[in-house]
Amino acid sequence: MNRLRDILSKKTLRYMFTGGKGGVGKTVVAAGLAYYFASSGEKTLLASLNPVHSLSSLFAQDLTGGVIKRVEGVENLYAIEVEIDDIVERYKENIARRLKEFLKWADIPLDPKPFIEIATTNPAFQESAMFDKMMDIVLQEAQNFDRIVFDTAAVANAVRLIGLSKIYGLWLARMIKSRKEALSLRVQLSFRKEKVMEEIKKDPLMADLISMNEKFSKVRKILTNSEETAFFFVTLPLSLPIAVVKRFINMVRAYDIPVGGVVVNQIIERKLGEAEDATAYIKNKYREQLHYMEIIERDLGSLVVAYLPMYPREVVGVEMVAKLAEDLLEYKPDFLEELRVEA
Repeated sequence: MNRLRDILSKKTLRYMFTGGKGGVGKTVVAAGLAYYFASSGEKTLLASLNPVHSLSSLFAQDLTGGVIKRVEGVENLYAIEVEIDDIVERYKENIARRLKEFLKWADIPLDPKPFIEIATTNPAFQESAMFDKMMDIVLQEAQNFDRIVFDTAAVANAVRLIGLSKIYGLWLARMIKSRKEALSLRVQLSFRKEKVMEEIKKDPLMADLISMNEKFSKVRKILTNSEETAFFFVTLPLSLPIAVVKRFINMVRAYDIPVGGVVVNQIIERKLGEAEDATAYIKNKYREQLHYMEIIERDLGSLVVAYLPMYPREVVGVEMVAKLAEDLLEYKPDFLEELRVEA
């Protein structure tokens, strides 16, 4: 059985992420995975967490607006291009509310606006907001879809996004502990020790933090469960994308996120690279590719689950996505066995 087919056949696998260096084809691979499930009769959601969306262009139809839309021409397939601006605004409102509540509780007569601006202009702020949205999709849409496929941003952003699942929990635990201690101290100073738990329970900021922590704990459990979640890396047979994948696979594993495997994209077949009428450029690219394919086999061979050929035209439209989905499960380079024997 095809290695990827074997992985995707697991009925418990519900959440998949694709990542890789920019331009390697992670969006088309995510679309191919989603199409496979949808065409198999499973209701599937394809969610783009990439700030620069391309699902609309890929399917040649309007999937914009930040809402779930049905993909025309594919039964059971739905898509959403998550709009970061709306999320950031809501996130700012939540931060402002929490900060104002804290300053009010602490009797600190300060204008919270400068603090809000500092907090929300942090480079990690948008990633935190996107992580919150990803958690919402995981928790809210699980009951509506059989499978959910996430197209993430470039791999560094994807790793940070998913890595927040660990950092977020540590931060929340510390905040909850500090808040409990502060509330306890406040009650003790007012000589009303019997009111400690009562004060803690009715404190709105504390309730908010506990709610966030419960939400995170549920998602964290899902993201680290290899039966439910898999992260697929996409690479090209080129030096830099290979190096990026090798480096970030280790980072993903450090966060306990299950690695589903590696997809090698845009492979030039031997019949094209060695054809008599092939251009000098194609022949040189083919020979270069063989060198990098040897490196992939040596360093990532056990993780490679699928290959995709270089198509004669851009992957655009439902018909091409269907072809790519089929190749994900069936295609094998015509030089692969020979390459493995030589290795």
